[in-house]
Amino acid sequence: MSLPLSPTVFFDRAMSRGRTSFGARVARLRGASWQVGQCAVAAGVAWWLAHSVIGHPQPFFAPVAAVVGLGTSYGQRLRRVGEITVGVAIGVFLGDMVSQVVGRGPWQLVLLVGGAMTVALLLDAGTVFVNQAAVQSIVVAMAIPSGTAAFTRWTDALIGGAVALVAATVVPATALRRPHQQAARVARKIAQLLCAAADCIEDGDLEHALSALRDARATDRLVNELKNAAAEGLSLVASSPFRRGHRAQVRKLAEIVDPLDFALRNTRVLVRRVSVAAYRHEPLPASYAVAGRGLADLVERVADELDQRRSLDGIGEDLLSFAAATARLPRSPELSGEVVLAQLRSITADLLVCGGLDPIAATEAVPPLAGPEADETS
Repeated sequence: MSLPLSPTVFFDRAMSRGRTSFGARVARLRGASWQVGQCAVAAGVAWWLAHSVIGHPQPFFAPVAAVVGLGTSYGQRLRRVGEITVGVAIGVFLGDMVSQVVGRGPWQLVLLVGGAMTVALLLDAGTVFVNQAAVQSIVVAMAIPSGTAAFTRWTDALIGGAVALVAATVVPATALRRPHQQAARVARKIAQLLCAAADCIEDGDLEHALSALRDARATDRLVNELKNAAAEGLSLVASSPFRRGHRAQVRKLAEIVDPLDFALRNTRVLVRRVSVAAYRHEPLPASYAVAGRGLADLVERVADELDQRRSLDGIGEDLLSFAAATARLPRSPELSGEVVLAQLRSITADLLVCGGLDPIAATEAVPPLAGPEADETS
């Protein structure tokens, strides 16, 4: 049973979480600033086209279709814009038709929503399409007076969708840098945890080890963000005609998501075992700390190359040399030491996969361990 936190400790932790949360929100806004501006401009352009060029007095659905279609994500944008545009147009048309022919009321609403969703499903549409058809039909039939705009408002949705389609093809280079930047963040976190583990091996400080373990266990968010960024990058280069030249680079980055994830997981296991050793006062060979820092330096180089969107080929030889060196490290009589050594070698194999090796070839590239009789001077 845990003891209740004192007010001071509780307040300090709450403030720390609040600062972290606010920083994350600001970073999220900064990352989405282009999409926000793009949606805002598209809404204005769609309204201007429908109102000033086409001559519709209240083109409500033009900016709606533009903003909803673009959203704040690059992933599958063209398909989403198309689905939403057609869905909104169908919903608006059916809403106008039902309200003009049979009026407004609860049973008319049942007929309207059922009809809109039926039409959408018969067109083999996705969930977004079906939902937009139903929602926009309700808005038209029940919330917005028709006046003289009946049976013309569905064209506003088409105008907004057309603007969104054009806008969706315009993507800044920063969106293509994001997957590489996120991969570099994951790599730097691995390096940071390896250095923390090396410190704990040397000083045996349990509090330090537990702090590193808490940090390691909070890394799932980094991997999820990397996976989302990689998937978004693939969708971006597939949909934007102006960015298809980056397709090979983005695909190559997507291929290292899994091995980076595995490397981070193996690092987490290593940190946990170092914590166990600190708790049990089990000594670990000092050479494991040296090896951990050496591997951290290599991972930092991987992060630098990812940040600059360069190939990882140049680090392969150094990783192979490090892998060979781990085979000559002394063996520990303690289980914790054996686990730490095994994880150092597993992380090395994962990084070799990031550099382009097949997983089996990467495993084979890490030489077998020396026998238990090896000592510190080997």
